[in-house]
Amino acid sequence: MTRQLALPESNFHPMNDRRGIFAGGNWIVDHVKLIDRWPPQDALANITSQFSSNGGSPYNVLKDIARLGGTFPLEAVGLVGDDEAGRFIRDDCARHGIDTAQLRNSARTPTSYTDVMTEQGTGRRTFFHCRGANAELAPEHFDFTRSRARIFHLGYLLLLDRLDQPSPTAATAAVDVLRAARAAGMKTAADVVSENSDRFARVVRPALPELDYLFLNEFEIAQVTGITTTRDGAVDRAAIARAAAEMIRGGVREWVFVHFPAAVLACGARGEIVWQPSVRVPASFIQGAAGAGDAFASGVLYGLHEAWPIPEALKLGVCAAAASLGHPTCSEGVAARADCLALADRFGFNPLTPA
Repeated sequence: MTRQLALPESNFHPMNDRRGIFAGGNWIVDHVKLIDRWPPQDALANITSQFSSNGGSPYNVLKDIARLGGTFPLEAVGLVGDDEAGRFIRDDCARHGIDTAQLRNSARTPTSYTDVMTEQGTGRRTFFHCRGANAELAPEHFDFTRSRARIFHLGYLLLLDRLDQPSPTAATAAVDVLRAARAAGMKTAADVVSENSDRFARVVRPALPELDYLFLNEFEIAQVTGITTTRDGAVDRAAIARAAAEMIRGGVREWVFVHFPAAVLACGARGEIVWQPSVRVPASFIQGAAGAGDAFASGVLYGLHEAWPIPEALKLGVCAAAASLGHPTCSEGVAARADCLALADRFGFNPLTPA
């Protein structure tokens, strides 16, 4: 008989009337194309199949939580175009029970989209992005007085043109947004995009004191801290832990989560270090890696919302990420939480190399 991982119950205090996750930032339609190989410059690759689906941190996270079976409110904030892609997003949110009252239309800019080229067989992907309406998103588009959510999630830092810029009152407008969410009584979370630039320190670091939770991968945290997180082509777990501790010293209030293919690390503000190996997914299962990081974040945010112990939240996170690998789109592989957790029994976890 297959052993099921335990599903923790909610630990909410009855007097805590805040409930739900409010997520804002990049709302994107992904056009995912599976290709037989990545071609050299001026050469040809064959598209073997293609899909249109959700993309962007808030869209992926809220949809993933809905697919995991979250029963708490899910609310969207952002900008889309008054176009077919914008209507696609609204219809998809309606199907997943996501409140779009604060998902506004831009009158002059189309919905953001990304062409995702996924190499068949490896799942590795390359992104060609049109920033679209997301580039106009500004602090005035966020009304925290209209939400009773417990957690506000913002993503992606470094891919939100106006929010990444300085404001009259803070190093970036994103800091103003996060500060307003905290003032309204919400916990705050953010995710970062893997941009190839020198902007990480000046955009991400100022946000740290306004964050309760921060999600990064091994590349992103190296860019923020300047700490090299790989050695001889492999992720250096000791360096990951040092970099995460640097994020805590920089101001993150509760937890920093660092994910990479083999494992994830949760580093707590009280000195806690919790490692969770990723699911040992066979190559034959992998259809695409787009959205795996957001699937991980969705599982962890689900657990944080329900006040689970961090190890249980991490397990759901890595299992949701594993499930997402089973489909080329960001979220269609994510299933009910029991089904995602069952992948750990089916495949086991990766071994952790010595730190």
